[in-house]
Amino acid sequence: MAYSQARDFMFCSLCGTMLSLVSPKYAECPLCKSKPSAKGILGREIGYTITAEQDIRRDLGISHVSEEMTTKESAALIKQTCKSCGNQELEYSTRQTRSADEGQTVYLRCPKCKWQGSEN
Repeated sequence: MAYSQARDFMFCSLCGTMLSLVSPKYAECPLCKSKPSAKGILGREIGYTITAEQDIRRDLGISHVSEEMTTKESAALIKQTCKSCGNQELEYSTRQTRSADEGQTVYLRCPKCKWQGSEN
């Protein structure tokens, strides 16, 4: 099989949804039901590498915190002292990172010194 650098062949050109290979002749988009030819998909494969740091960040949800707190609309303030600089207010957000019967993880970030932490 040929390794492909371009990964867009796996996605619908109309709506961007991942295609399902229904038969050797065509693929199908589960969202918009378009049926492109499977000629561009057959015989191709995709490979990727995840570093240990990326794996740990994904498991801890750290990469999501940075994206989530880049705008002021998504960051709520809480009166709690920063462990790094002593600032009296921290930004926080919550995420359900474990199973549904467990509590949410609270992510904290200091707007002054950019310290980040989490509480389970």
